[in-house]
Amino acid sequence: MNKLVKDALVLTCITVIAGFALGLVYEITKAPIAKAEEAALQKAYQTVFAEADSFEDLDGFDAEAATKVVKDAGYTDDSIDNCVQALDASGNPLGYVITVTTSAGYGGNITFSVGITNEGVINGYSITSISETAGLGMKARDEGEGTFSSQFIDRNAEIFTVTKTGAHESNEIDAISAATITSKAVTNGVNAGVTYFNSLVGGAANE
Repeated sequence: MNKLVKDALVLTCITVIAGFALGLVYEITKAPIAKAEEAALQKAYQTVFAEADSFEDLDGFDAEAATKVVKDAGYTDDSIDNCVQALDASGNPLGYVITVTTSAGYGGNITFSVGITNEGVINGYSITSISETAGLGMKARDEGEGTFSSQFIDRNAEIFTVTKTGAHESNEIDAISAATITSKAVTNGVNAGVTYFNSLVGGAANE
């Protein structure tokens, strides 16, 4: 057999076997990965709506249409991935949890869920995916008093701006030291969530 043909057949066999193996690995890991992602999402929901008994997909939610709403408002780096209603033990709606992805992070995409009550009060946000610089932008996911994220808790759902000189106005957010890009990315992501929330309840975010 011609050596060139033989080598080509061997290479083809290796490629087919490798492709099959990769496909098999994908099928084996697909379900556990999806389960882990769903668990992380549910944890994020509970973090930003601790008083909720359950969460229900928003009827008729369309990610493409929701994303168009925020992009038309100027948040071109942000997308609305999902929206659920937070319900109490009796099934009464308490507010919304809106999942946002911003592509404006220093290290790439940042995905988080932000909770907003029916009264228009932000409960905070919870990050499910981030790859910012350790010790700098990664501080955006820290929780607790005095953290960057704590600035969004119990705040009116308005449009926020980032400052590096200390927040003095109700709509100002202190940037993470040496991580202004991350700070602006997350803040604008929250703003996108607020914008979508206002489109649901018929309000208008402050500009």
